[in-house]
Amino acid sequence: MECLDTIADYALRSIGIGARQLPRSDFTLCQQFTLIGSGMIWNVYFGVLALFSGFFLATAVALGKASKRPVIRKLSEWFIFIFRGSPLFIQFFFAYFFFLSLKGSYPFFDLFTSAWLGALIVLFLNTSAYTGEIFYGALQSIPKGDTEAADAYGLSGWTRFRRVIWPTMLRLAWPAYTNEAIFLFHSTTLVFFSGFPVWQQKGDALYYAAFFADKTFNPFVPYPILAMYFILLTLVIIAIMGRIGTRLNRHLPQDAPRPKFRFRPQIIR
Repeated sequence: MECLDTIADYALRSIGIGARQLPRSDFTLCQQFTLIGSGMIWNVYFGVLALFSGFFLATAVALGKASKRPVIRKLSEWFIFIFRGSPLFIQFFFAYFFFLSLKGSYPFFDLFTSAWLGALIVLFLNTSAYTGEIFYGALQSIPKGDTEAADAYGLSGWTRFRRVIWPTMLRLAWPAYTNEAIFLFHSTTLVFFSGFPVWQQKGDALYYAAFFADKTFNPFVPYPILAMYFILLTLVIIAIMGRIGTRLNRHLPQDAPRPKFRFRPQIIR
């Protein structure tokens, strides 16, 4: 019953709903599971929005890098180089102080100094660069026969891209893109170390794990709990991306089902 009360008090604390004061003594496993799980709301928020929005920018960046126009190609190449070549933590650092400097002249940028928007923009740009390079590699790997078949059918322009090039690119890039999605969700823990304050000063999962580690002087309980949550999140990502990948490859011949193992003891030789 006490654990149910703890869940009711702290399950949504990370978004400002429920009890305001953190426990000060007699820390229980239920409190740690509940508060760290509450902080995971922010990590899922950052990961889902950055991955979804970055997917479209990455497609544009990949097409830009493959463009025959030098200006567009160079802009895409430099975008990928900058965000892939610099550590994510440094990107958080520079983005925060950049938005902070603009805040003095333009009050509108006050929103960008909070994690829910400022850190999200950094994650969005970072994953767009990595995914853009993945998609560009997939574009370069599209079989020549596919494009020749599209030309033979009279497909050109947007229709050719939508029905042949883009689906083939996604099928080729999907395994690597799944890894990028997993790395992105893991990278959301770096928001805790950045200067961006979260909404209403409530923390993410790593904030609560560090809180319990500092208070109990025992990091071997809260950090494994945090790792467990991310392992479960990774399994969900793999399952969702796997279903999408199966959908993308539904037209390809599937492997023949393997026969089930049957135990047949040999009594008589």
